[in-house]
Amino acid sequence: MPEYKDIVELILTTIDEVNELLPADRQLERSVDTVVFGGDGKLDSLGLVTFIVAVEQKIAETFNVTVTLADEKAMSQRNSPFRNVGALAGYIKKLLAESGK
Repeated sequence: MPEYKDIVELILTTIDEVNELLPADRQLERSVDTVVFGGDGKLDSLGLVTFIVAVEQKIAETFNVTVTLADEKAMSQRNSPFRNVGALAGYIKKLLAESGK
């Protein structure tokens, strides 16, 4: 089972990769408090999709498990798992635990 800190690092590495595709004013800060999507977020809907797909691919490569981050389960949460990097890492840890990884 991956540790929370390992999942955070995976997300931060993904931020680095996604930032290479974004203009300077739209790049994400490398922090657990970085808003992924929402009022204070820098990603538009297409940017969010790109980011989510990149995180899913990195999870598959790193932890050898396939997860779907943007599904009905994620969207129906009272507190969005996409509100910041820390929340996303917690959500991924929960999904990995449920998958037995």
